[in-house]
Amino acid sequence: MGSTPASRTIFFLTAVRERENKSRMKSKTILWSWRALPLIASAVLILGGCNSQDAELAAQREKELEVVRAELEQAKTSAAAQESELARLRKDNQELLRLRNEVRQLREDKKQLASQTEAAQSARMAAQQQEQQLRQLQAENQQYRTVFQQEQQVAVRNACINYLRQIDGAKQQWALENRKPAEAVPNPQDVTPYFKNGVLPACPGGGSYTLNAVNAKPTCSIAGHELPK
Repeated sequence: MGSTPASRTIFFLTAVRERENKSRMKSKTILWSWRALPLIASAVLILGGCNSQDAELAAQREKELEVVRAELEQAKTSAAAQESELARLRKDNQELLRLRNEVRQLREDKKQLASQTEAAQSARMAAQQQEQQLRQLQAENQQYRTVFQQEQQVAVRNACINYLRQIDGAKQQWALENRKPAEAVPNPQDVTPYFKNGVLPACPGGGSYTLNAVNAKPTCSIAGHELPK
């Protein structure tokens, strides 16, 4: 297909316009570049200033961080010391509680001991009173026993004397009925018929009787068991 003069002219005009447009764009780009240089420089300066400020801030922050770290270490040390002190206080508190418990136990033991001592003293006093009463009763009993023995001895002696009177009466009756002289001495078999059941009475004190002669009174082997003269 061949090209016409009109088409070539159009193509040429188009190419020229494209070159003009490219030239204009380059001019604008250059213009804008020159205009942007101050802005870029300012930005660079600003960035440089920012970097310097950032460095200063970073240094300041590092110093503050060191201070914070030092304070943190100090706080840790203080916390450790406080924890140690707290542990010591807890131990002291436990020891105090133990001592209080021991003191309370000692007080209870002392109170119980005092109660036991008081009870023991009361029991001892009661025992002493009972012992005193027992001694008094024993003394009274001994006195009563002595009185009883004395009364019993008197009763035995009186009974023996009564038996001696009966024996003397039987002996006198035997002498009278058998016309015996005053010097005659009867045998026990001679006087037993004059007693109830034919039995010669015996001394209640365990003594033995001697009939003797008709003109003599019968006697007992126990001292004091005798007929009055």
